[in-house]
Amino acid sequence: MDITRMEALLRACATLLLLTTACLVRFDTQTSLIFPEYSRTATFRDMNALYVLVFMDVAVAGYNLVQLIIRGLLSSHMKPDMNGSYKHLAWISFLLDQAVVYMLFAANSACLTASLLAVRGEHDLFWMKLCNKFNRFCNQIGGALLCGYVAFFLMAMVSSLSAYGLFRHYSPKKYLVLK
Repeated sequence: MDITRMEALLRACATLLLLTTACLVRFDTQTSLIFPEYSRTATFRDMNALYVLVFMDVAVAGYNLVQLIIRGLLSSHMKPDMNGSYKHLAWISFLLDQAVVYMLFAANSACLTASLLAVRGEHDLFWMKLCNKFNRFCNQIGGALLCGYVAFFLMAMVSSLSAYGLFRHYSPKKYLVLK
């Protein structure tokens, strides 16, 4: 399998996982009885980190789809520059992929930190454990975070392939050859 197909496959898998994460978090709700006459519904809007995670996952999935479409269209219609390379596109792709990976990691890590506070609470700040009341909600968010981190690792692999695609233009042929 050549590098462009591998990158396209990784992008497609990451996009599916990102959309799964966004749907799991966005549509997860649970109503629980807190006091005998008071019930509370937990949604993704209760925690800002979850809201940001949904937005970030949808944005990165859209970026991947645009990247797949553009690469598919340009591969057959664009002519390389004089020395036979696409250095300017390789730089743009590399920088955007790096930014996307870092933002995806930041969003997942912020959500994980906030979720750990919901699971464990914080005794010194008098924050109670919320997952005692909303078990199903917390378990579904945990599954979504697992999907989000797998998508992050796939995007990190895409970013490394993007780096290879860029830096192979600057090295002699014998050093950067994948077999």
